[in-house]
Amino acid sequence: MILKLSILFFSAVCVLLSSCTSAISSKGTRITSVRTTAYTHSESDHIIYGARTAVGTPLKYGMVRSAAADWSVFPVGTIFQIEGTPHIYQVDDYGSALVGTNTIDIYQPSKSQMNAWGVKNVNIRVLKWGSFSKSVAIMKERQGYGHVRNMVNRIQRS
Repeated sequence: MILKLSILFFSAVCVLLSSCTSAISSKGTRITSVRTTAYTHSESDHIIYGARTAVGTPLKYGMVRSAAADWSVFPVGTIFQIEGTPHIYQVDDYGSALVGTNTIDIYQPSKSQMNAWGVKNVNIRVLKWGSFSKSVAIMKERQGYGHVRNMVNRIQRS
């Protein structure tokens, strides 16, 4: 019964996420000991972007939450769940400090929540992999920034 409810929930999330082009697997790909940190829109290095993602959408903090990652590792649109939590995360942001680190940055709506998250090694389940080609298309015009150029080059070398 729980598995059926989980599949229904993940299917509903898929329908709600316009970037979802394939069915979400209820099993997914399990990745152990992923380093996670947290960020918020009011940090000094994010404040110029406001509460918006690199995709240009508002940062999400509900049942579906925004996450930032190195798009050459976790491409834009990747949907995952941190084991033991009910929330679904969507990679819709990136950050210069994430490139080459295999770290996922979890969006938190306040500095106190960001600080409370700290640094955690977690197990994640990737429910749907994003798109490297979509990642490159978004970053194409931003290659004046070294970290963006590095992500594009890593994707193109793969």
